[in-house]
Amino acid sequence: MTEQQGNNADDSLGYEQARDALLDVVRQLEAGGVPLEESLALWERGEQLAKVCQRWLDGARARLDAALAAEGGETGGE
Repeated sequence: MTEQQGNNADDSLGYEQARDALLDVVRQLEAGGVPLEESLALWERGEQLAKVCQRWLDGARARLDAALAAEGGETGGE
């Protein structure tokens, strides 16, 4: 799988799915006993999943900021 393919597949993940997959990767790495090549692949997968989670969180923050700004604009004229 190329990085581009991985990103396309990851883009369809919801936040909770990406977070759970990332937790699984972390557990595998923390458990140890994984060959170096597999550890590197897990690390790269974890980095991709972390980016997906960050995009979701950034999007949620932007929506919250927009809602708060709209609310402030509605009550700001009083």
